[in-house]
Amino acid sequence: MEHALIRPAVPDDAEAIGRIHVAVWQHAYAGLLPQQALDELDPVARGAWWRKGLITGAASAWVAVRGGEIVGFAGAGPAVGEPEITQLYTLYVLPEHHGTGVAGPLTAAASGDGPALFNVLDGNARAIRFYEKIGFRFDGHTSTERLFGIEVVEHRMIRD
Repeated sequence: MEHALIRPAVPDDAEAIGRIHVAVWQHAYAGLLPQQALDELDPVARGAWWRKGLITGAASAWVAVRGGEIVGFAGAGPAVGEPEITQLYTLYVLPEHHGTGVAGPLTAAASGDGPALFNVLDGNARAIRFYEKIGFRFDGHTSTERLFGIEVVEHRMIRD
């Protein structure tokens, strides 16, 4: 399989990013978040959100392109409350491209090679294995958040 081209996202990528965002949430969070809420996610609305963010600079992302198709994206920025550390906010790769070597370069492009952190949803075993493989480890910090009307636990993973 050909290597993916990793490049900064542009507003014209927003539709594909929105589609991937929703598809990956529906796949990765099945059984972890309410199914009805996952089923109701709207890729068009998510794409519009990304388009606006990419145009205004409120959001930034890197995309992975393989065979002319965007197959994943990642976004990072200063960590909330710890701006000297990069926080990986998003890393989503279409399920059919899992294990193909796309996620590592996307992570590197978005988060650089310095200290970084990522909050992973409790129970997201696949993501945990991936982040451990590329050098992230749990630091013992957990937080709770409300998503779709339920309280979820996230665990912080860091890369020194």
